[in-house]
Amino acid sequence: MSASPRQVVITGLGAVTGFGLGAAALWDALLAGRSCLGPITRFDASAFPCRLAGEAEGFTARDLVPKHYRKAVKVMARDIELAVGAAKAAVEDAGLVTKGAAAGEGDAPPTYPSRRVGCHIGAGLIACDVTELAAAQSTARDESGRFSHTLWGEGAINNLPPLWLLKYLPNMLACHVTIIHDAQGPSNTITCAEASGGLSIGESKRVIERGEADLCFSGGAESKINPMGMVRMDMANRLAHTADATDGAAIVRPYDENAPGGIMGEAGGLVMLEGMDSANARNARIYCELAGFGAGHAPWSDDPATRAEGLRFAIENAFDDSGLGPDDIDAIVPHASGIARMDRDEAEALRQVFGKRLADLPLVTITPNIGDGMAGAGGVAACVGALCLHHQTIPARLHAGSWPDDLQAGPTHQRDARLRAVLVCTNALGGQNAALILRTT
Repeated sequence: MSASPRQVVITGLGAVTGFGLGAAALWDALLAGRSCLGPITRFDASAFPCRLAGEAEGFTARDLVPKHYRKAVKVMARDIELAVGAAKAAVEDAGLVTKGAAAGEGDAPPTYPSRRVGCHIGAGLIACDVTELAAAQSTARDESGRFSHTLWGEGAINNLPPLWLLKYLPNMLACHVTIIHDAQGPSNTITCAEASGGLSIGESKRVIERGEADLCFSGGAESKINPMGMVRMDMANRLAHTADATDGAAIVRPYDENAPGGIMGEAGGLVMLEGMDSANARNARIYCELAGFGAGHAPWSDDPATRAEGLRFAIENAFDDSGLGPDDIDAIVPHASGIARMDRDEAEALRQVFGKRLADLPLVTITPNIGDGMAGAGGVAACVGALCLHHQTIPARLHAGSWPDDLQAGPTHQRDARLRAVLVCTNALGGQNAALILRTT
């Protein structure tokens, strides 16, 4: 008979959102019911149909990396910087010593051997810097002033910076984190839109359970707040057309059939996962246990009940993994994107799983606060779910529209709650779905 898999716990939380660096800053904002969704300042968005976003203003990884690594920030796209910042915050929150953590720059040895530290970070399609790309493309104009593929291939392409591509490869998020912290254990990158963070956390859980690592960086990061990212999201019919509005919280209305769409938000969310035995051996503070993980894919259909199958399977798989069931869940941290079609599918999946009990379960919706973090959404949601359990509190909820009677999605103040287990779930643009079950230890 094989031994039971190791229990996996969350010991550190790291987030970068429009509320700044650190999961604590995000938690304080959620408790107070604040939103960071406002006019875009990163670029001139006056000609864009959606002119609002959740920007992490003032954030730069240059302030967070070791001195010897600062030159590397030049080849970090915004997504990479978000992951690097979230990783540093998570390490410090967990009380760990790594090669790249501040505590590790002295004589203190790393908490874990490098080969026992893994890294799984979800990433998205990283958009190129328009100015950087245009500077090279402008050298490929023919005599009529039009772009020439021939001139581009013959030499104009060489006008891109030599290390240009290293800024835009999705695996570079995990690459920089592993280099900075000398994590030489199992590493992977998952690119499944909003489900990426949750799927990455599930990957880390499996790695620790089977004994291939004692500690893992896990979650996701992404920023679509750039011209190419915003154009792509609008073409995918995911963005609200905000005109001259300035209050994004009034526009992002989860589960409202008349909601105009979503708003993007920069998000990096990483958790430190450890084997419970290892965490206890170093007397670590434990937020909660990662008791279950599940994944599922939604079939393409015009029927919400059919499209809901992927998320329902993910949740049911997480229940099977945890040994818990629908009656054991005390709160849900859903995607709640504010995009009517996606919310319709998500709500249907929750109804199929929880039935009439769904009306009694508080939903912790964070997109009206920080926007849709895409690949970073699942990691941030896991941080929020862990904090709900740790503080035995449901944060305030924002909503400026209508919502179904069987969903606790309307506006409310923070309140204390007896929480034993929380479901964190995410559906995604391409039909991928991830579900995590967190429970108290």
